[in-house]
Amino acid sequence: MIFKAVRDGRPYPDHGFSARDWAMIPPRQIRMDTLVTTKRELALDTLLADDSTFYGDLFPHAVQWNGETYLEDGLHRALRAALQQRNVIHVRVLDLDSLMPAQTPAESNSADASPADAGQPR
Repeated sequence: MIFKAVRDGRPYPDHGFSARDWAMIPPRQIRMDTLVTTKRELALDTLLADDSTFYGDLFPHAVQWNGETYLEDGLHRALRAALQQRNVIHVRVLDLDSLMPAQTPAESNSADASPADAGQPR
């Protein structure tokens, strides 16, 4: 198996990062079998193109959200690496888990109750 899972779309909120913002994130090595793709289809001509990254970032972009790492951009580059028998690639990873901590169920329940409701039977 090349990727952990294949999805159609992004399950995480829009982060609003521009190409310049992504360039500020240093790439790090990621095992491809830990990545979840956000695209179900790819274009074979893009996969086989020699200059597919000519106008873009050399490194794929991934977003860490709720403990999963989603490959947002760079599916063709990752697949090319897999075809070359590589199981690790360099990826720029935006960690939304640390930027937008998710609420626990206890926190969301306590946020719904007002101080006046405390101790009152429902």
